[in-house]
Amino acid sequence: MSAVRRLPVVKDLTLVTAGAMTANVAGYLLQLLASRWLGTGGYSTFASLLAVQMLCAVPALALQNVVAREVVRDAPIAAARALTLRCAGLVAAAALMLTPLVSLVLHVSIAASAGALCTAPTLVLLAGEQGILQGRSRFRELATVLGGAAVIRVTPAVTLLAGGFGSAPALWAGAAGAAVAALIARRTADAAVAPRTGFGVIGRGDSTSGRSDFASDRTGAAAAEGISPRPASVGPVFEAAGTAFRTEATALGVAAVFRAVQVQAALTALSTADLLVSRIVLDENDAGRYALGAIAAKIAFWLPQAVGVVLYPRMAQPQHSARAMRSALAVLAGIGAVTVAGAAVAAPLAPMFAGPDYTPIEGLLWLFALEGALLAVLQAVLLSAIATDRTAPAAITWIGLGIGVTVMLTRAHTVLSLITVATVTAAATTLVITGVAWRATREGTDAPSPVPELGADGT
Repeated sequence: MSAVRRLPVVKDLTLVTAGAMTANVAGYLLQLLASRWLGTGGYSTFASLLAVQMLCAVPALALQNVVAREVVRDAPIAAARALTLRCAGLVAAAALMLTPLVSLVLHVSIAASAGALCTAPTLVLLAGEQGILQGRSRFRELATVLGGAAVIRVTPAVTLLAGGFGSAPALWAGAAGAAVAALIARRTADAAVAPRTGFGVIGRGDSTSGRSDFASDRTGAAAAEGISPRPASVGPVFEAAGTAFRTEATALGVAAVFRAVQVQAALTALSTADLLVSRIVLDENDAGRYALGAIAAKIAFWLPQAVGVVLYPRMAQPQHSARAMRSALAVLAGIGAVTVAGAAVAAPLAPMFAGPDYTPIEGLLWLFALEGALLAVLQAVLLSAIATDRTAPAAITWIGLGIGVTVMLTRAHTVLSLITVATVTAAATTLVITGVAWRATREGTDAPSPVPELGADGT
């Protein structure tokens, strides 16, 4: 990649990193404040429900990846939103059925369980709009949605916690904020992808919404690279054929999401299993300490989120997939090393923010961060699998999870032993899957493509 073409990628990474960091800071602030205001016992319940909420967000994450992949391949915006609505309906039904089960298993009230689960369908709606922006490489708008949605979700929950309300009201307030965020994301996506008429009026959008500018950017970049763009005379023929194919493919969109869910669910389960198991194998106070330590893992896991977000559209292009994944792994390894070192240095600050009850885990925060950094690498590899519609890596992840949870339940009875088993599980699973994926990339090609790297404005 030339220096000139690398600059827009750096700009996009910076924008998405800012949005993702805003979202992460908001989420971690909620957890830190909750840990102080609810105490170790109350925070253990709150953190477990947030973990369940994350598991229920798996369809949303999978949907965003599928929508982004298909939009990169010129799928209609209307079809993407129809798929989003179908998935939201399915998730709402599942959340309704799971509410009493979660209440029973985690020993929490029905109100708290419902508050955690009712957020799931609104997260699906939000993810659909984010997928549209990501697929169109509208990273400036995507960054705004990422950061803004998190702030809108977290602010009501923090307000109620500060007022002395418990977990259930805070979770319901967060759910209301998520609904508002989904509406704002829809308006943002409409403004970003809708074409303008000759009088400067934004059109309603159809199967080609927003594609005219995108296509012209492609043509100009292709000409600059010395690649002959598609002749205008044959454009309508290709567009007609493509539209017919996409209409047929979109009818099976839910199946594509289910395939992506297999991969995303495996990753999410692996990243949250230890926190859920802590409620079983540790006493209430140690489980609360473990939940706080898990924040370090989440920071290391989500901090480099922008790398996958920005490179994902290229992963979805066969001719660029191998190179994009190799670039992602290199960047994530560097970020992970810095994060683990930072966690070790900043560990003494944890009791200052969360309270003296959490002093026993101060020396273990680097280990939590290492687990998160390993999972971030695994996430990039699995994103590459979703981008190429492959689900085989999910099986390896589930096997690793099964072995890890078995060891956790039978051998881990302290905070140290539990995080050690979780980290070893993450390391072994990541190593195996990365090896398989690396072998696959060596068999791929990086042939020239008329699709540019990324535009100067993220398009």
